[in-house]
Amino acid sequence: MQALMDTGPWVALIDRSESKHTECVDWLRKFKGELFSSEAVLTEVLYLLSFSSAAQLAALDFVLRGAITLVPSSVESLRRVKRLMQKYSDLPMDFADATIVCLAQDLATRDVVTLDKKHFNIYRLLRNRSFRTFP
Repeated sequence: MQALMDTGPWVALIDRSESKHTECVDWLRKFKGELFSSEAVLTEVLYLLSFSSAAQLAALDFVLRGAITLVPSSVESLRRVKRLMQKYSDLPMDFADATIVCLAQDLATRDVVTLDKKHFNIYRLLRNRSFRTFP
């Protein structure tokens, strides 16, 4: 199984004061597969964990130890990100979410680890397919 990691669960995994910390840790323990994310999501995670350099380093360790694979954006994927942000401007769709949707299309996966179920239940993939959200 391949799944995409959004900002909220990544922060919750590290920050024990987050209300969804235990739920996200339990989900990760049971998960069998590969996790992918974008540099935009990592940037949001590091910003939200800026209260603690130890927390920021823990977030980087997820990547450095291979728990999450970062997929860099290409010029073509940034064009698709822009189109998605325009399409969903009424929400609005932020840059990190748009990179996750593009990555889902590139990896042909519908599975996203997110606490933002409201938006990921609205976003659509190719052929009008919806996301499956976890935890």
